[in-house]
Amino acid sequence: MRNTLNKMFAVFFAALAVAVTAQAKEVEAPDVLVKRISQEVMEAAKTDKDIQAGNQKKVLELVENKILPHVDFQRMTSLAVGRFWREASPEQQKQLTNEFRSLLVFTYSGAISQIKDQRIEYKPLRADPADTEVEVRSQVLQPRGEPIQLNYRLEKLADGWKIYDINVLGAWLVETYKGSFATEIGKNGIDGLIKTLSDKNKRLAAAAAKPARAAKAS
Repeated sequence: MRNTLNKMFAVFFAALAVAVTAQAKEVEAPDVLVKRISQEVMEAAKTDKDIQAGNQKKVLELVENKILPHVDFQRMTSLAVGRFWREASPEQQKQLTNEFRSLLVFTYSGAISQIKDQRIEYKPLRADPADTEVEVRSQVLQPRGEPIQLNYRLEKLADGWKIYDINVLGAWLVETYKGSFATEIGKNGIDGLIKTLSDKNKRLAAAAAKPARAAKAS
């Protein structure tokens, strides 16, 4: 009986090891991941009638489900806060991350609402298989106007590749916020920055809720 149990456990752990190994092999390459996310988001934005009609709830759901699971908000926030991150308490770091995450959700949602006839063209990935940080480069092609540069910085974590910075038209998102964050912290401290972000998110949430209320009223 004991030998039988031992064999059963051995088979179980062997199967588990194979499953884990298979899962590890199935981790998407960073450029493949970015392409898949972009294609799914753009397809939904172009085909979902509610999103096309400006339904912010549907847009926010799309961002939450398709984009956010692949973003490392803690690293993104720590880079944007810069040297002040080490001075923040664990609770302040958590609040900063949550507020910055909410701000970026509204930013992504606004961009998705503008998707019409654009296409994305990807450039060859310049990376070594051993790299743990890469940059995926692309550009948004528009029916009118010049292409818009859109690049992503990703890091490889235990559960796959995560985006931690985005470059639009030559400006990295983290650097864009870093200056204003430092100025706010210099004036009002870390709690002041948390309050500023919180107040802005409340205004953005209220603005996003207006179309939904108007639609219900009609």
